Amino acid sequence: MTYVYALDHPHGLPLGELTALVGGKAANLGVMMRELALPVPPGIVITTAACRAYFAGGWPAGLEDEIRVGMAEVERRVGRRFGDPRDPLLVSVRSGAPVSMPGMMDTILDLGLTDATEAGLAGVSGDAAFARDCHDRLRTMFREIVGQEAPDDPWLQLRLAVEAVFRSWHSDRATAYRRREGIPDDAGTGVTIQAMVFGNRGADSATGVVFTRNPATGDPGLYGDVMFGAQGEDVVAGTHRTEPLASLDARLPAVAAELRQDGARLEAWYRDLCDIEFTIEAGHLWLLQVRVGKRSPRAAVRIALDMALDDGFPLSRREAVERVAPLLAHPPRVASGTRSGAAPLASGLGASPGVATGEIVTTPEDAQRVADEGRTPILVRGETSPDDVHGMARAAGILTSRGGLASHAAVVARGWGLPAVVGARDVEVGDRSVRFPGQTLAVGDVITIDGDTGEVFRGTVAASSEIAPEARTLLDWARELGVTITEATAGAAPGTEPEAQRAPAAEDCVQALAVISIAPAEAVARAVLATAEQVQPLLDHLVQDGDVVASGGTYRLTDAGRARGARLLADEQRAIGAQGAVAALDDLLAFDGRVKAVVTDLQLRQTDGGPVINDHADAAYDATVVARLAALHEEAAAWLAGLEPRWPRAARYRVRLTAALDRALGGDVRFVASPRVDSYHGVWFELHEDLILLAGRTRAEEAAAGRA
Repeated sequence: MTYVYALDHPHGLPLGELTALVGGKAANLGVMMRELALPVPPGIVITTAACRAYFAGGWPAGLEDEIRVGMAEVERRVGRRFGDPRDPLLVSVRSGAPVSMPGMMDTILDLGLTDATEAGLAGVSGDAAFARDCHDRLRTMFREIVGQEAPDDPWLQLRLAVEAVFRSWHSDRATAYRRREGIPDDAGTGVTIQAMVFGNRGADSATGVVFTRNPATGDPGLYGDVMFGAQGEDVVAGTHRTEPLASLDARLPAVAAELRQDGARLEAWYRDLCDIEFTIEAGHLWLLQVRVGKRSPRAAVRIALDMALDDGFPLSRREAVERVAPLLAHPPRVASGTRSGAAPLASGLGASPGVATGEIVTTPEDAQRVADEGRTPILVRGETSPDDVHGMARAAGILTSRGGLASHAAVVARGWGLPAVVGARDVEVGDRSVRFPGQTLAVGDVITIDGDTGEVFRGTVAASSEIAPEARTLLDWARELGVTITEATAGAAPGTEPEAQRAPAAEDCVQALAVISIAPAEAVARAVLATAEQVQPLLDHLVQDGDVVASGGTYRLTDAGRARGARLLADEQRAIGAQGAVAALDDLLAFDGRVKAVVTDLQLRQTDGGPVINDHADAAYDATVVARLAALHEEAAAWLAGLEPRWPRAARYRVRLTAALDRALGGDVRFVASPRVDSYHGVWFELHEDLILLAGRTRAEEAAAGRA
């Protein structure tokens, strides 16, 4: 088996298979080099199969030799040798998973620097300070990522760095991100080894990240951050102050024009929004990465509409509608009302649209704790890092005092649809308090953030909203083209028990929100087997009664609502008994591993060359996996039916699971695990959460015990 390829190797594979083999980063670098002849530094990639082999049995036999052969070709192309004390080749080592995991795994830059090669770099660059800065960066990254001082042997540096990137696949932050995104744990990561280019080499050097359109709003035009005299990690980390692209236009106009031209070519090739990392070394532009960019739901519909309306862009109206169909089932909304004259505490950059209200927390652990206790956290940080994702996943919104639109906080928030404000420079974040201009708020105080305007308010500040106009246009197109958008609401099936047939009540909405925490009316409706029109007046009454708070089109329980939910839960616990509740949770766990195995097999298909991301081109394979789910469901449905006399709400889960399975058996495999629809896996997760509560436990306790 071959483990190492040149980045521009002509594999002759479809992009999906190539991505599974070498990871998304290397696959896209290859497109830029082979197909578009764009300026990309030469390099090699270690395949995902090598990563899996490493975890199965240690460093793969022959991998070292393949790396050295590949590096020899890189040396030939750049005219420098790795470890040469006179004119050294330096390299970066970066992760590249088959599915984008921005910032979740490790990167090490400036590999190959030692005391001897630092002197050589200083000599050829004529800048001893530059060489020393690069060497200091390597020492720092090596200590932080590899866990030891950088050795004097460049080849040993390289091997240790590759192993560190492999290991980062199973880091806590990467594991938490995969769990949140539903990415298989056994896909593994590719590793790219690429010739270094330097954004910290003088006044005409820089680094940055751009999007071909605004990823928060969808507005056209190149959009992003640049930083002069810096290396790439400085931008995405959010720890340094960036400048807008207008600065690049002013200082290096020819390079800015070239970047716009390259961005347009990439967007046309991928037929989608592109996220591009670049470095400028001594006035020369290099592209280091491209991927289809994460964007907010609002931006997604705007971009699809604009691309379809552009006669010169290769996207039809039908393709535009189908691309965002899951979003159109619950179309994104925009603010339409006023805030009753509320004055903002501070302002930053609106990095991910939407409005979120919650209590201030300043650590990811507190975000988890507050969410586990049934309250709504807003995570406030100086900046976020990949180590914060476990808390970000539980937050209702994110506020940072540093970082730009390409910072870690901004990218992750957009990908997860979380409202976010970044770069609020007047905000000072302490351990237990946050200082705003003119006042200081404590952890636990309530704030509202607006990811559209970048404003931050004290307390709950409501605003009305309406469906985004771009979504309305796409919905009109869907009707004209005969594209079905509306999800079938899981209705009561013939023969179901009265619990599944009765009209919803306010108490049902309270119990649903106790499980799913924050949700739009449509999600609450699905949970109680109703329509949004049926639950909307119930939610409105709950808001008036003070049991529920509405914010940005979503609903959550207040303290009074949580107390009401706790009373309803106590009634159910008395009916089923403590032992019965624990037994029900144990019964679910007997099925849980099988459900997860089906989900994994649908996402990751086994081939002779190892597992690859399932592109769903093999309908027979998908049908086999769904058939396994059907067999499992027959047992699970019988178990739930037996539980219903003691816990009547089990009927609702049974009906929803059956409806999801029926859609999957009908050929729509999204209904196995997609978070965009009421999928089998999504309903199963809610059932698991409900039974944890019924047993008087928390998910954190279950996870610590290895049961969640």
